[in-house]
Amino acid sequence: MFKDHPKGLLGAALSNMGERFGFYIMMAILTLFISAKFGLSEETTGYIYSAFYASIYFLALVGGLIADKTKNYKRTILSGIILMAVGYLIIAIPTPTPVPDMELYLAITCAGLFVISFGNGLFKGNLQALVGQMYDNPKYASKRDAGFQIFYMFINIGAMFAPFIAIGVRNWWLKEHNFDYNGSLPELCHQYIAQGNAMPAEAVARLTKYANDASLDGSAVTDLLAFSNSYLDVFNVGFQYAFGAAIVAMLISLVIYIVNKRTFPDPAANKKAVTKKESSVNMSAKEIEMSAREIKQRIYALFAVFGVVIFFWLSFHQNGYSLTYFAKDYVNLDIININLGFTSIKGAEIFQSVNPFFVVLLTPLIMWLFGALGKNGKEPSTPMKIALGMGIAALAYVFLMVFSFALPAKESLAGMSVDEIEAMRVTPMVMITLYFILTVAELFISPLGLSFVSKVAPPHLQGVMQGFWLAATAVGNSILFIGGLLYANVPLWICWLVFVGATGLSMIVMLGMVKWLERVAK
Repeated sequence: MFKDHPKGLLGAALSNMGERFGFYIMMAILTLFISAKFGLSEETTGYIYSAFYASIYFLALVGGLIADKTKNYKRTILSGIILMAVGYLIIAIPTPTPVPDMELYLAITCAGLFVISFGNGLFKGNLQALVGQMYDNPKYASKRDAGFQIFYMFINIGAMFAPFIAIGVRNWWLKEHNFDYNGSLPELCHQYIAQGNAMPAEAVARLTKYANDASLDGSAVTDLLAFSNSYLDVFNVGFQYAFGAAIVAMLISLVIYIVNKRTFPDPAANKKAVTKKESSVNMSAKEIEMSAREIKQRIYALFAVFGVVIFFWLSFHQNGYSLTYFAKDYVNLDIININLGFTSIKGAEIFQSVNPFFVVLLTPLIMWLFGALGKNGKEPSTPMKIALGMGIAALAYVFLMVFSFALPAKESLAGMSVDEIEAMRVTPMVMITLYFILTVAELFISPLGLSFVSKVAPPHLQGVMQGFWLAATAVGNSILFIGGLLYANVPLWICWLVFVGATGLSMIVMLGMVKWLERVAK
């Protein structure tokens, strides 16, 4: 797989794999942790989730500016890994639930998330820029798209196993305290603590049923308040121990990075060599003018693509938000309960592993497809691939919309009985098929977008343009809360229809720009 690719690609891919393993341990459980820890609604959790996810990518722009200014990409990336580990430590320290001081403990959690996002900003875009610089060598230039697809696949090897660790650690801690996992219990427990027996009778009945089912010591639950306090505390400490596993992953990434650092390009050294060479060359005014014009065209093209992919990320990153809530509320999770004895793998978070699994599975197939088309001169250009990816993403939400026509709205669940809720749950194959289609779309957009940016970005703006690519992702992430607002307040099919429109219209816009983007990329 790495044959005919730069030597540093393997080290960069492995380092990124370790970092993503830790990151996706956190992302698999983050929204559910915030809801369960603080008793926040889906909408309020969505504001925190959107702000955090957006800051990760906005701060990548800052990280790109720092690296471009100093030309010390390697040290900037190293600092990012260390900062992320510190951030995970802040949110991994066990604290009581229900929290004795909402403002203080929520502020601590948000501070930890900010440290993670700043570290990620120093790390993510700059490592991608280094990979792009490996392919600036004419010897490897023709392998650029394939190189980024390999790099992207390794990201997802880490992401594929991360949710299993997150779920396994939390459920192990529950079992250690004679509790079983039930994703519906935290919301009901918080509601009972706040309202007591003033809760709707159907909700009290569900809490009683779920509490007895989740108590593994065989005794009947007679004190719902005591149960609610105890279950919430154990549930959330289990989450925080899972964040601790992310620290271990970051340390592994740190070791891999340090061992392989010497194989990565050194832009600072390249800059000195170029400056020395250019000092003996007198460029004409026309050459300088043409160079400036070309730079402008490249920047315009990049920002056009950035604008389009905002809507892909708005739709795709619902996987950690509204789609996770959908899996918790509407999918029959008992079918995929994996009992390992000391723990169980059960929970809505498990679907977070489906997307990276398909990335790893499908990347070689898509690379083969594009390679075969390339040999016959029929391979689509990178801009065309991105346009096709937007259309495939629209199809994914069309699929989910069709399955949601017969499902009750989220707000209707509070008045339904246990039997009614269990009867309306859908098969896990709905989520698996959805993520399969979304993954195909992702493979047409994300790794190839990285390749496009590294190819088109002016040499002196490599880091900052990778930062702007991530900043476009940040804009999409900053409005992720729209998914939660729709999910909680409108019929489900209307919620998914909004994402069909966002991705479908983006495909049309991208198709209209393909010819221009192809000319600029040449």
